[in-house]
Amino acid sequence: MSPGPNAARRSESSRKAILAATEELCRENGYRKLTIEAIAARAGVGKTTIYRWWPSRGAIVLELLDETATVGTAPPNTGDLAADLRALLQEVIDIIVPADTSPGVGLMAESLQDPELGRALRERLIEPRIETFKQRLRQAQDAGQLPADADLEVALDLLYGPIYHRLALHLGMPDSDHLDALIAHVLRALTAPKAG
Repeated sequence: MSPGPNAARRSESSRKAILAATEELCRENGYRKLTIEAIAARAGVGKTTIYRWWPSRGAIVLELLDETATVGTAPPNTGDLAADLRALLQEVIDIIVPADTSPGVGLMAESLQDPELGRALRERLIEPRIETFKQRLRQAQDAGQLPADADLEVALDLLYGPIYHRLALHLGMPDSDHLDALIAHVLRALTAPKAG
């Protein structure tokens, strides 16, 4: 007698199909037009399957972004601080481009109106990546590439702030030269001798 179907395998394949359908639909039509019904139809599952695992489309997109993010909990450390900061910033840019169909931009916008989703976004996606960023800067401090008293919160705002500023005001993401210039200016400011 052959064993029955493996429920865990079926569940995992359904989960992957739902995440893939979510990404495809966001990229095709934008987050605003994303519905649970459309996700279920594209993934070939019932809406009840989706609601069993996620309370909303935002929760699905959050899991999608968390799984597809390229930088994990260990920061890049090539020995070249500017290159490593560029990799960290590029991950954010990749999540929010193109802005009109980016799952990340839609999720950020919805999280402003949904405190629970905002909290989950902060805990699952933002705070771990802030810690990764700070970990890389602490490594640079230990290696003497940054002063021991460099303010890591200010560094975070100086590097990531322009990206979100450009996003919010529809200015387009920085090109390669602009991104390199931004990093160079911030590193220069962080390593400048203190006025005494």
